Order: sequence, then structure tokens, then C-alpha cells
Amino acid sequence: MDRFEAMRTLVAAVDGGSLSAASRGLGVPLPTVSRRISDLEAHLRAQLVIRTSRKLLVTEAGRAFLVTCRRVLEELDEAERVVAGEFREPRGELLVAAPVMFGRMHVEPVVLDFLDRYREIGVRLTLSDAFVDLVESRIDAAVRIGPLPDSTLVGTRLGAVGWVTCASPAYLAARGEPKGLADLAGHDCIAFDRMHGRDEWTFADGGREVTIGLRPRLAVNSAAAVIDAAIAGAGIGRVLSYQAAPAIAAGQLTVVLGDHRPAPLPVHLVHSGQAILPQKVRAFRAFAAPRLKTRLTTATV
Repeated sequence: MDRFEAMRTLVAAVDGGSLSAASRGLGVPLPTVSRRISDLEAHLRAQLVIRTSRKLLVTEAGRAFLVTCRRVLEELDEAERVVAGEFREPRGELLVAAPVMFGRMHVEPVVLDFLDRYREIGVRLTLSDAFVDLVESRIDAAVRIGPLPDSTLVGTRLGAVGWVTCASPAYLAARGEPKGLADLAGHDCIAFDRMHGRDEWTFADGGREVTIGLRPRLAVNSAAAVIDAAIAGAGIGRVLSYQAAPAIAAGQLTVVLGDHRPAPLPVHLVHSGQAILPQKVRAFRAFAAPRLKTRLTTATV
């Protein structure tokens, strides 16, 4: 029995949710997948998974063993990359993550220039406003907006962005411009549900932070949808400064309550604090950080 192959098969089956998924992902026959896991269980004298007609269930022993499997396989992959030269020269596949709009507006153009410069590197760019665990998802580099709570991450500061409250000129002409925070109660508001999780906005007021509860007429989980709705005159929305900048520059949106903006949020390019950093990550950090700093400086309002 090849224990490394057996461990890879077990991880693939658990991650895929079935033996069939592992078979497809690994490109090996289904009986081979089943035999590898059975041989591994026989070797360990423990049941690792329970096979049902609908899904694969991991036993308590299996969960403990999976932790070790992932660590061992990751170390093996790293050793193979060293031999292949990934740590000696920029090459291989680079996994990069970023928030959706920031990624589309700023990271993707930088990635395209990076690919043109480094012909031996391929990039998989994941755009999501959801939190992505770098270690668990094996992400090489990511853009993070907000404080960095995880001390294991190594970050290069790119700048800062702030919340912008805005509405269309047509909406403000019809409903009036809010002059103070109390005026928001008389306006239709568009909530960015994904970022908040609650119907409230935070503002600065006389040197202190104030939270205003909302009853939004529209709540969406996309900053682009907030901007589109605000441009259409649906109400007052709030998004990050780089997200609103193009519409504000085009005169489609007008900033309101500008004197009450909360403290800006830091933006970092981060990677996990591994002892030996692959050259592909070093190259991307050196290439992308100054370009993203420049783009962020010119994209805020």
C-alpha cells in the first residue's frame, strides 16, 4: 500500500463528499478509491469513514487522522516544490483572493500585468466578499480590508478606504439632502447586507463613534447592486470609497453626510507567515504592492 496515495485519496473523498467525487477528482477508478481507503483502515485498525448511499460520514478517528494527513501532504507538496525549483525561481501556480469589486477594479489588472512579466507563473484569482481562511484554502496572497486580527498573517499596507454615504442627484432633489444623522430616519436607505450583517451604519459625530439603526427599504449583498440602486434613485446607500469613486466622478452619485465619515479601514496585501516563502509569492508581493498602492490612492474619494 502506498500510504501517501491512500492519504490523498482519503482527503479527496472527504473534501468531495463521496468516493465517486474522489474517483473523478483523482482520475482513478472507483474500485481503486474504495480499496485504498479500505487498505488504510486495515493498516490503522480503525474505521475512518462510514459509507452510506447518499454521502460519506467521517468518524471521530477519521477526523483526527485527517488533520495529520493534510499536514503531511502539505509538507510533502512543499518538499516537491523545492525540488522543482519553486523556491529558487518564480514559477508554479499562485492562488490570490480579493473582495469582489476591489478584485475586479484593481487586483485583476495588476494580475494580468504580472502574468505578462512572469511567464512561468499561473494565477487562480478568487473574488469573494466572504471571509477566506488563507491556510485552510491554501491561498498564497490576499487583499484584506479592515484590521488584521490574525497575527500569523504577514501584511503589506496598501493604504486605507472609508465608508461613503451617497445618493443620486435626482433622489436628493426630490427628498432633500440629510444635514445631520437624525435626518436619515426620514429617508429611504439601501443596506449592504453582506458587509454589515445588521441594519445599522456607524458614523463619526463630534469625535465619537455613533451607530444609527436602519429600516432599509432595500438590502442587497453586493456593493455593485447598492450603487446601481442608488444611481436609479432608490435611496441613500453606503459603500466603500473605491467602490463609489467612478459613479461620484461621473456625477451619478453625490456624497452626503461627509462630515460624519467613520474612521477609514486599512487595506493590506497579506500572506501566511510560513518560514520559507516561495519565490512566486515574493515576486507577486514585490510586483503587486506598489501598483495596488498607486491604484488605491487614485481610486478613493
